[in-house]
Parts: sequence; structure tokens; C-alpha cells
Amino acid sequence: MSIVVDIQTISIVVASGSVVLAAIYYVLQLRHQTRMRETDFIVRLYSTYGSKEFHDMVMEIQSLQFNDYEDFEKKYGPWFSKGPAQTAIYVVATYLSEVGVLLHRKIIDINFFYDIFGSTAISVNWEKVKPIILGIREQFHNPNVFSPFEYLYDEMKKREQKLQQSKA
Repeated sequence: MSIVVDIQTISIVVASGSVVLAAIYYVLQLRHQTRMRETDFIVRLYSTYGSKEFHDMVMEIQSLQFNDYEDFEKKYGPWFSKGPAQTAIYVVATYLSEVGVLLHRKIIDINFFYDIFGSTAISVNWEKVKPIILGIREQFHNPNVFSPFEYLYDEMKKREQKLQQSKA
């Protein structure tokens, strides 16, 4: 039995194959573009995080000596003063809150972020300013003050625990 394939059938098969290949190529390009945007975004985040100005703010925070929010206010003034301590806390906590929002909305990937930033800087900064943030929340009756920063801290801790469990 002989199969006769006409030119029209061959052209339909070739056209269909071309459409399938184009769709596959488009999907691969979208995945690549998404990855490139995420990489670019993380690099931009890191350039701020690694800047001298940001580093100075972090060092200002780490040099603060206080026991609790009341002690902080006695030594450094009220939260809404324009002191270097308040400015440093505001800048660092706002930046890390923005990162927390991006993480919560799944705009950035926790694994990718963790690989670049690690968790130490997030932990050290949150643990240092936590009493201040909790005091601000209480004073202003707003439980959401810098809550994305706390979310970032919690997620980084979870990520670190998963890594430790996988090593054990």
C-alpha cells in the first residue's frame, strides 16, 4: 500500500511544527527574561545594601546601647526626633521592610535572596532594633510598623532551619 502525501499536507505539518517550536521558544525566552529581571533586581538591592551609606547606618544601629524602648528614648531621644539613631533605624528598617514585601509577594525568591545576602545581617539588625520597633508599635497603637521587616527575619530563620535540618 502506498501513501501519497500531497504538498498541501506537508505544508500544514511544517506550519504546525513551526508554531509549536515558536511557542516553545517563546516560553523559554519568558523564563530567561524572568530570571534576568530577578537577577537584575537582586543586584540592585545588593548595591543599596552594600553601599557605604547603608553600611554606616547599620554600624550606627549596632553601636547603640540600650536595654528597651524606654531606655532608648532616654539615651537617644523620642522616635520622631531627627537624631542619627532614629534616622539609621528608620532607613535600615524601611529598606528591609521593602525587601520583606517583595519576598511576601513572591517577587523575589527566598533561596536566591538567602544565597546573596545570607541571614546574619537580617538577624543581627532585627534582633538589635526589635525592642525599639515593639515600643513604637505599642506607643502608636500600630502592630504593623515595620512588620515586613519582621516577616523577612522570620522567613530567613525558617530558611536557615531548613538548611540545618538538611545537613543533619
